[in-house]
Amino acid sequence: MVASPRLPLASTLAAVYLVLVVVTIPALVVLTVLAPHLAPVEAWIHAVIVLLLGVLLPLRLRRAATGSRSALRAAGIIAAVLLLANVVEALVPGLFPAWMRAEMIVIAVLMAGVVTGVSLEAARTSPGGRAA
Repeated sequence: MVASPRLPLASTLAAVYLVLVVVTIPALVVLTVLAPHLAPVEAWIHAVIVLLLGVLLPLRLRRAATGSRSALRAAGIIAAVLLLANVVEALVPGLFPAWMRAEMIVIAVLMAGVVTGVSLEAARTSPGGRAA
C-alpha cells in the first residue's frame, strides 16, 4: 500500500498494522502446533477481528484520501476503537499470552498515530478550519 499524499502518516501506519496482523495468523498456526498454550482460542478470535479491521482501515483511508469526509470519520473511529480495545485487552492479566499482549501495545501505538493523522487531516479540511 502506498501512503496517501493527503494522509501519509495514517496510511503508512495502517500499512504497518496490516502487515503485523497478517503475520500473526501464521504465527498462531505454528504456535497451535508447537505450543498450544501460546495460541488460545481468545488469541485466535482477537487475531481474526484485528485482521478484518486491518483490511478495512486502509480501504477507508484510501477513500478518505480522495476527499471523503465520511471515510475519514470511519477511519478515525476504527483506529480509535482499535487503540482502546487493544490497550484494555493488553491490560487484562492472563487473558492473552505475553507475546500477543506486546503485539497489542504495538497496535495501540500505531493506532494512536493513525488517530493523530486522521485528526490533523480532519482539522485541515474542516469547513471552519483553515485549508492548507
